[in-house]
Amino acid sequence: MKTAATILKAYKVYLNACPFKKFAIFFANQMIMNVAEKATTLHIVDFGIVYGFQWPILIQLLSERSGGHPPKLRITGIELPQPGFKPAERIEETGRRLARYCERFNVPFEYNGIASQHWETVKFEDLKIKSDEVVAVNCLYRFKYLLDETVEVNCPRDAVLNLIRKINPAIFVNSVANGSYNAPFFVTRFREAIFHFSSLFDMFDSTMARESQERLLLEEEFYSRDAINAIACEGLERIERPESYKQWHTRTMRAGFKPLPVDPKLMAKLRIKLKHLYHKDFVIDEDGNWMLQGWKGRIIYASCSWVPA
Repeated sequence: MKTAATILKAYKVYLNACPFKKFAIFFANQMIMNVAEKATTLHIVDFGIVYGFQWPILIQLLSERSGGHPPKLRITGIELPQPGFKPAERIEETGRRLARYCERFNVPFEYNGIASQHWETVKFEDLKIKSDEVVAVNCLYRFKYLLDETVEVNCPRDAVLNLIRKINPAIFVNSVANGSYNAPFFVTRFREAIFHFSSLFDMFDSTMARESQERLLLEEEFYSRDAINAIACEGLERIERPESYKQWHTRTMRAGFKPLPVDPKLMAKLRIKLKHLYHKDFVIDEDGNWMLQGWKGRIIYASCSWVPA
């Protein structure tokens, strides 16, 4: 059994070796902080909260907000249920962990955990949105697991984007895995998956020791499982379905959003961090309001923030 502690340890090693997650979190938190500047209540709706590792940094930033009064923080964490008798156990544990953290930093806190196998069936009412709060919607690399038009006529991806549009958030930050291995044709998919995952394994080879237990856990738990699913499964069995950031761009515009420009100060800061803290083959760039991250010229992840059009 992989405990939250062993996964956290591996996650820390990953963050030190590779900027992908850290920079996406940095990007999202900065965008959320911009809209929360004057908020008395900030409500974050997080699609794919898992262990909530993204939020302690934001909680700290909120506690240091100028004026000395942090806003009340409400988090609605949406996550897949766990198998067994207690499908919501991990989501609730995440809420308790974040509550302890908020207590430490004197940030008033309220948590609402939603365990749902199908995010497109989450209803607006489930989110308990209040009229006097600033709402930020966040998703870190998890929309690739939503089914698309090739499987379901009523596309779950569009349904979730329509729900987010209905929320009418002050900001919606979406970070995506930039992959083209979602083709229905096996050979195309196989070739694209090989390109994508070999970049990730090559990156590990350059930044982590081969015998590292944390590296083994990351490769086993995350990458190899995703690769097997992308290549070997068909139909509803295949949950690994990333699209390129350009496809997500079109989809999100169609749902009634417009992108915000990437903050040049933020990009300058991240470029300095990348240069001083990470391997020279990592890349950070921007394109059409997206912040792009990659390895040896291959774009692997992309982040963009949106507002209702």
